[in-house]
Amino acid sequence: MFKGKAPNHLLKPSQSMCKPLLKLHLHASTVNQSANSYLCLPHMNKIIFVALLITIALAGCSANTQSSKLSASIMNMNEKVDTATFGTGCFWCTEALFEQLNGVLKVTSGYSNGQIENPTYKQVCTGETGHAECVQVNYEPDKISFDELLEVFFQVHDPTTLNRQGADEGTQYRSAIFYHNEEQKEKAEFYKAELDKSGAFSKPIVTEIAAAHKFYPAEDYHQEYYENNKNSNPYCSVLIRPKLDKFKKVFAGKLKTN
Repeated sequence: MFKGKAPNHLLKPSQSMCKPLLKLHLHASTVNQSANSYLCLPHMNKIIFVALLITIALAGCSANTQSSKLSASIMNMNEKVDTATFGTGCFWCTEALFEQLNGVLKVTSGYSNGQIENPTYKQVCTGETGHAECVQVNYEPDKISFDELLEVFFQVHDPTTLNRQGADEGTQYRSAIFYHNEEQKEKAEFYKAELDKSGAFSKPIVTEIAAAHKFYPAEDYHQEYYENNKNSNPYCSVLIRPKLDKFKKVFAGKLKTN
């Protein structure tokens, strides 16, 4: 568990850093311990995690500055939208968290990377279809990067428990990043390897990194689950709402304003 603030040299980046990415990391490091205790897992070394992400950002920003400027100069005025697919256990909670982020246009709960077509929730829950419960995130990369989504991913669930999240057990609850292109694959593998090497977690990360296969949206009643059930289902008030409250404190600088 993170205790206190990160060292001053980590909290005072040079002006040449990529500020949009680092703003999120640095904000997270200054939130008090009580705000992090539920969202950030107790076996995670927060100082190491924040320091590592800053180091990674510094290494990548310099190399990407010129190519980013060139890309920006040739892009048309149409809004670019990318897709990310994450498995973090039960999608009810994950959907509610990712929907808060500025730049995220839509979050769909569903099932991915299984063996049968059009699986039902009942079928997926048997663990026999091979699907993982996932959220598919449509986002604007000029407002929030895949790197930032990965930071959220690694902080809102336990990536060290195989086929399990809390009381939910089975292959359908596995930690997974299903990439949509080579860049996403390389970044996911890089962050996973660096976090393991850094000792950010007390156990090895077991997150599956695989190409995204057919994604099937879950049944309608799973969509916007927290929003539609927050006042009627105890699961929402007891489990999702406290985590959502802490999430809003940790990632306050990246939330939607309306």
